[in-house]
Amino acid sequence: MKKIVPLLLLTLIFVYSCNQKDTRTLTKNTIPPKAEKKPVNLEKHGDIRVDDYFWMKERDHPEVVDYLERENDYYNKLTEHTKEFQAELFKEMKARIKEDDASVPFKNNGYWYYTRYETGKDYPIFCRKKDSLDTAEIVVFDNNEMAKGHSYFNQAGYSISEDNTIAAFGVDVVSRRKYTLQFKDLKTGDLLPERIENTTGRAVWTNDNKTVYYTRKDEETLRSNQIFKHVLGTPPEDDVLVFQEDDETYNIFVYKTKSKKFIIIGSGSTLTTEYQIASAEDGTSDFKMFQKRERGLEYSIAHYGEDFYILTNKDKATNFKLMKASETATEKENWTEVIPHRDEVLLEDIDIFKDFLVISERSNGLNKIRITRWDETADYYLPFDNETYTAFPTANIDFDTEILRYAYNALNTPSSVIDFNMVTKEKEIKKEQKVLGGDFKKENYVMERIWATARDGVKVPVSIIYHKDTKKNGKAPLLQYAYGSYGSTIDPSFSTIRLSLLNRGFIYAIAHIRGGEYLGRQWYEDGKLLKKKNTFTDFIDVSKHLIDSKYTSSDHLYASGGSAGGLLMGAVVNMAPELYHGIIAAVPFVDVVTTMLDDSIPLTTGEYDEWGNPNTKEYYDYMKSYSPYDNAFAKAYPNIFVTTGYHDSQVQYWEPAKWVAKLREYNTSENQILFYCDMDAGHGGASGRFEALKEIAKDYAFLLDLENINK
Repeated sequence: MKKIVPLLLLTLIFVYSCNQKDTRTLTKNTIPPKAEKKPVNLEKHGDIRVDDYFWMKERDHPEVVDYLERENDYYNKLTEHTKEFQAELFKEMKARIKEDDASVPFKNNGYWYYTRYETGKDYPIFCRKKDSLDTAEIVVFDNNEMAKGHSYFNQAGYSISEDNTIAAFGVDVVSRRKYTLQFKDLKTGDLLPERIENTTGRAVWTNDNKTVYYTRKDEETLRSNQIFKHVLGTPPEDDVLVFQEDDETYNIFVYKTKSKKFIIIGSGSTLTTEYQIASAEDGTSDFKMFQKRERGLEYSIAHYGEDFYILTNKDKATNFKLMKASETATEKENWTEVIPHRDEVLLEDIDIFKDFLVISERSNGLNKIRITRWDETADYYLPFDNETYTAFPTANIDFDTEILRYAYNALNTPSSVIDFNMVTKEKEIKKEQKVLGGDFKKENYVMERIWATARDGVKVPVSIIYHKDTKKNGKAPLLQYAYGSYGSTIDPSFSTIRLSLLNRGFIYAIAHIRGGEYLGRQWYEDGKLLKKKNTFTDFIDVSKHLIDSKYTSSDHLYASGGSAGGLLMGAVVNMAPELYHGIIAAVPFVDVVTTMLDDSIPLTTGEYDEWGNPNTKEYYDYMKSYSPYDNAFAKAYPNIFVTTGYHDSQVQYWEPAKWVAKLREYNTSENQILFYCDMDAGHGGASGRFEALKEIAKDYAFLLDLENINK
């Protein structure tokens, strides 16, 4: 059990104790905000939960805004002694980044496209060149100019008409992920008058250069539920509703096949998918059902020649298999097998070329890239020899090419973009990530993959990196990170930012816990619904293994996670608070039961197959047994830093706000519970590549201060 001893403020000098547990400065007259209790009884299935802070969900109410601002003021006062260090960390992290950077150009429809940044500027500049990279640069969008006057700005990419003259693009200036769709004349540089509100920000062109399909969101839940067709030059209010998804557990999307022959409308829930197809010629064709939805049947489609290729879990193919069907007979009874299901290999994606099929696989947690020829004269894997790494195909828009572009990196290896000739097997490194500052050498960092035994005997993989001078004697500080939901896999990738911890003696560990797909689809299935607690106990058991193996100790072990990973933080801090000296929970999903009972909140209905539907008592009881807000009781909590964004559309600000108020009420230790709400940001945090570093500097300063490291 850890305590901290308040330190005296002597004039303007903070005196730090040499005791490792005396970690934070705290003035005796600084009192945390006390949220007023206004009990609300929430009854379901005959069970009554009392929520004292339910009132916090009244967005923009003066009392709510005042409370959040008081929390921010408290955070600023208690971390005032770290402000200079935060600035130094920001400067240090920024100095490693090449400011005047550019992406590797890719060719599409006669133009080379790339994105570049300029020194001192936060936002990207989207550019293209006609025919050759030696021709004059054409700036398509300069987000630095577009962002002026906005505290938040994000452009959701852009798409170009087939005649290369009009760009469709979406802009969000609030951070609620509600984009205004607009059109730009690339010949004149002028914006067209049409503005379409409340979209996902992306549009798909038909081949007639005047018709686009786009997706609209429900005003209240923000669920993507409508596909419209817009013809340039006509009022948006005249747009035709092509498809409406009435099942609230589904979201929808639209795209064009790489062959440019079909427009595809997709409907997807956690467990089920469905697609409709139409000719991409001119927007006049009706959509035809590809394969009607069947609960539990997942599939995705790509087009080549006269056939569709289908990635699917049909016939209990848990790790998916590849099938194909002709354009004229797309129902599942017409699907034939191309690559069979394999118990130990997860089939993740495919890339189709004129002469090649590229398959992205995952085996024993590691990425594999398999290359086959359609004529069956070649079938091989790209060689990767590291113990742990990340590799994946990137932008491969060109269909008639022998070149596969892929990215590669590892925990100690900066990212490279590589062009691989699938015929000659020669590779060309098009770009290597530069780490500025002159002090980075990959050989200075040790990379490991270990396996921890969970309480049910399952082996959980852990990717680890640390500086070679860091000793594994149980005294090193260690930051353990995980996500563990939605089948999302956290691959062990390189980070220049993380060097600020590693160079100060921290060990960094990624726990590949159940709920992700690191070890295949079953790894995900075993970490959701009524098996969700496996995610939490896996994380705790990894922590115990790291301590037992002398990587760290409970006096120096820290944990972090965001969003659903914030739920993970909330769960483990309730279940095993004694293991951790500090916790960082970013935009945490912590009021699980209340949120999942409120179908007006974005994401709720679409996630019943992930968490369960608490309108059913079995799921209600199970959720309630782990929901961090419902399980915050009197105990000695570690130091906790919670962050959120006021405009967050994924996890509403009131969840962490309520949780912090309740934690403060029940915390029996002297450890600090800090909360910061960015009043301008949403789920993804601040916009701008450097503004985001300031948020990370806050996190790192919190950790380093707990270790009495201030430089």
